[in-house]
Amino acid sequence: MSRLHHDLEAKLTSFALKLVDQQKARVAIPPQQNSTGFWFGGGNMVEDAAGHFYLVGRYRNFGDSRTGLGAGERGLELAIFRSEDRGASWQKQVSFSKPDLNVGDRSVLSIEGSALYLTDQGVELFVSTEKAGIEYPPEFRSFLKPGTGVWTIERLQASSIDELKEAPIETVLESNDPTVLHAKDPAVYTDANGDLVLLYCTHPYCWSSSNTAYARRKRGSDKLSESNFDFFPRGFAWDIAITRGTSILDVPKVGAFADRQVSLLFYDGGEALRNLDEHERAVKRARGYSCEEIGGVAYFLDGDMSHVYRLSQNKPLFISPFGTGCSRYVDVLVTKDGLYATWQQSQDDLSQPLVLNFVGKDEVATLLN
Repeated sequence: MSRLHHDLEAKLTSFALKLVDQQKARVAIPPQQNSTGFWFGGGNMVEDAAGHFYLVGRYRNFGDSRTGLGAGERGLELAIFRSEDRGASWQKQVSFSKPDLNVGDRSVLSIEGSALYLTDQGVELFVSTEKAGIEYPPEFRSFLKPGTGVWTIERLQASSIDELKEAPIETVLESNDPTVLHAKDPAVYTDANGDLVLLYCTHPYCWSSSNTAYARRKRGSDKLSESNFDFFPRGFAWDIAITRGTSILDVPKVGAFADRQVSLLFYDGGEALRNLDEHERAVKRARGYSCEEIGGVAYFLDGDMSHVYRLSQNKPLFISPFGTGCSRYVDVLVTKDGLYATWQQSQDDLSQPLVLNFVGKDEVATLLN
């Protein structure tokens, strides 16, 4: 399967930049402090049958995962917000502390990415947490730093958002493979067949990279398939250390794309896991690193995730004009009136609130004409 013509790729790029418009975005959910290491996000938005929006994410406070919890609180609360005015205002509906998300004798050290998924039976919540009580594989056991844990992904199911608080917690993704030992940051997508595609991020035992995987759940099934770990490898330039898929958007079938299914894959990237020292006379640019990633986008055709093409091959598309340039965890909600994009955006005070941008249905049609 070949790529789209470059004119169509340019149109997709312009469309994506209108969605993730750094200047037009407004703060939806602020962090608990306007300071470095404080943010809210890493989740998604959904719309119920009554037209109400729900938004999930986690509050993260300052901390350093390299040295354990002694260096700060880190991911301390998972929260679900509700909006009855199309995202103009938000009210907290449900909240989970770290102990609320413990799984048996596995105690939660930090909360990371999450995703809401509406079903005919109600709602599912996928959430990733770092847990004590899980060992590294025997030959790598000494690499697990004191005060840190292993990331796994859990699922909670309920008939309503409010009932998630009392729902049982089931681990759905974990690994004992040193190359993909940590599983975190779930994102949900429904394909043309009605299957659930659960995107997530993996790290090796040494935390030397961030990679993208997915597992599929067939429509009508309750079980996830074996994961695919190599459908979207890390890039060669600005995203050589980090390539973490955060959401998939089926491009509306209008204009130039009326007769072809094209799906955008938004992802976070970076050149390294730690901030790089730059030459004093080098061009100053956002390079992206862990917790301060910058953004890109790729696409695939006709539901075929075995061929993913980068639109941001040589440089990122999404950079905050503020702070470190961090722009990550893009999610897009499709509604009858248009598209709502959310993401974490670095600010001049180095915090990362969740910001929101709306692109109306008519403007979408113009962009894709």
